[in-house]
Amino acid sequence: MRLSSYRRELQNEIKRLIHDPVLLSIVVVIFALLIIFIIFPLVKVVQFSLWPGGKFDPKYFLNFFRKTYYWRPLINSMIVGSLVSLFGTIVAFIFAYGITRTDIPGKGIFRLIAVMPIVSPPFLIALAAILLLGNHGVITDALRLNWDIYGLPGLVLTETMAYFPIAFMILEGVLAKIDPSIEEAALDMGASKLRTFLTVTLPLAIPGIASAMLLVFIRSLEDFGNPVVIQGNFQVLTVAAYHAVTGMYNMPLGATLAIFMLLPTLMIFIVQKYYVARRSYITVTGKPSGVGLKSTEPHVKYPVLALMIFLSGVILLMYGVVLFGSFTKIWGIDNTLTIQNYLYVFKVGGQYVLDTIQIALIATPIGGVLSILIAYLVVRKRFIGRGAMEFISMLNFAVPGVVVGIGYILAFNTPPLRLSGTALIIILVFIFRRMPVGIRDGIAQLQQIDPSIEEASSSLGAGFFRTFTRVTLPLVAPAFLSGLVYIFVRCMTAISAVVFVVSASWQLLTVALLYEVDQANLAAAAAYGYVIIAIVLTAIVFMRFVVERLFQKGFSPIARE
Repeated sequence: MRLSSYRRELQNEIKRLIHDPVLLSIVVVIFALLIIFIIFPLVKVVQFSLWPGGKFDPKYFLNFFRKTYYWRPLINSMIVGSLVSLFGTIVAFIFAYGITRTDIPGKGIFRLIAVMPIVSPPFLIALAAILLLGNHGVITDALRLNWDIYGLPGLVLTETMAYFPIAFMILEGVLAKIDPSIEEAALDMGASKLRTFLTVTLPLAIPGIASAMLLVFIRSLEDFGNPVVIQGNFQVLTVAAYHAVTGMYNMPLGATLAIFMLLPTLMIFIVQKYYVARRSYITVTGKPSGVGLKSTEPHVKYPVLALMIFLSGVILLMYGVVLFGSFTKIWGIDNTLTIQNYLYVFKVGGQYVLDTIQIALIATPIGGVLSILIAYLVVRKRFIGRGAMEFISMLNFAVPGVVVGIGYILAFNTPPLRLSGTALIIILVFIFRRMPVGIRDGIAQLQQIDPSIEEASSSLGAGFFRTFTRVTLPLVAPAFLSGLVYIFVRCMTAISAVVFVVSASWQLLTVALLYEVDQANLAAAAAYGYVIIAIVLTAIVFMRFVVERLFQKGFSPIARE
């Protein structure tokens, strides 16, 4: 019975596609792009690992378990990821709770500070930790500490500060949506504020907390920028794979390490997407007030405020010391103020600036439109393989950047798709690596919009593209802007994937920053970091202006009516 019903539904979907050639063409093209630029590179990674010489030979897989220096980085990565996930979620929860559930002053400032690490390159926080706590660091010299920031302590500190904003954005939304009447009911029944928090607020936030922890864990496992600077002797798997490819020139070994990096992140991604993200402990009856419960008790308000001030101070200190370091001649040796580092960036790295901006400006609109188009197809259209399209398009969210980079140099280094050394391969990495966030935002936005608006456009004779550009895009302008901003920011700050595909003809600012760190030229590296931040902030303001001008009221004929 169910089988025959499924067959009839399948036949109906096939008929709909056949009778809608425009939709069929778009679905086929998008599937082809996803298979070529997402699935194919992953297949090449597996192929080079298990078929290193063209025939099946699992020696690298077996050596991974036999030799300590192969599997130890995986254990180290799991340790770092677990600690960063725990501490990062705690820090994020403090910020989110203070902003959404208390009446502390300066919430806008705290929110801005909490998301600052998102717009900075991955090295910057690691660089700040070195300038503060490394040899000749501000704190180590002032307190005469004999403490090595390199290794596990530095990794946990820098990655916690770098990735807690991901958890913060999730938890802020979760806590803000909890109906305050539920907590008020517990308080009216005589429960203390602490008991209400432990038995009501915290349980209701459990899905968000679990989702935040898993996402931070994934980001920590795939992090390359911070470990390559500050890991010391505590080697993690991303750096081990990078050294296998670029140092030992052993592609099969690098591919094998990439697979063992991919497996845990992929499993966690599936758990987060199909189990945790779909669970909810929130029950709302009636119409919620929409006003969050505000803590006024001094024993709750002031400890939370003190923790937020301390954590904000740590973040501002990190960025402040890097800014100061960018104006010094030789950090820790000659701290005379100078602008030579910035002149050096634009003189030596001027072409890197132009290359990075040019590639980002090409990748950003393409990635933004493609992500919204995929979200539109997944939410609004019914066709065979819709679930597969959503899963494949979101897959790179779980694939570590090092795996993507290795996959691209293996997949596109030979004819017929020989892209190595070109700007196109970097652009493709950016588009398909950063597209999932735009798709996720687009899906969430479209699910809140009544489809009858688009159906009205189609019934009036508008075709697929006209409806999509004149109706859908203006309606999802916030998600479109969010996707554009995210893609551009990551184009400017990415390193883990693109470090494998850059060439002498096309270089990026983050690669130049990494070179300066390797050369121990920390002042120049700091200047590179702030040049990147300045470009990112300018671009965000510009993109917001352009999108608002394009999709303001009156752009869409439906909006005018």
